[in-house]
Amino acid sequence: MSLLTITARDATTGPVLEIAGDLDYDQAPRLRQAVTTLGLEPGQRLVLDLSRMQFCDSSGITALIAARTHAVAAQADIALAAVPDNTIRILRIVGLDRVFTIHPDLDTATTHRDADSRLQP
Repeated sequence: MSLLTITARDATTGPVLEIAGDLDYDQAPRLRQAVTTLGLEPGQRLVLDLSRMQFCDSSGITALIAARTHAVAAQADIALAAVPDNTIRILRIVGLDRVFTIHPDLDTATTHRDADSRLQP
């Protein structure tokens, strides 16, 4: 088990949360709390950088959905960057790859504006 670390920083598109370690039952509430303390503004994009995430269980997936709900409520966009293969597989199986905008890396997620911003609830 790897302790979850969440590092916040700003990009030109909006806040970025870099998530490292295990996003599991014990740690998922920390992501929820980190997201709700962000001051998202309409039109910004919240980017969750998952490049250093080692494990994600169903509680972690639920925390990602909660982050999306928070972004939509703020009239902001959300994108996932550098999603590990095992997590992208789960997102595809449950259809969340059609709900989240997914980018191959952080640089693309913080510079690219999508035609389909997927802001609908």
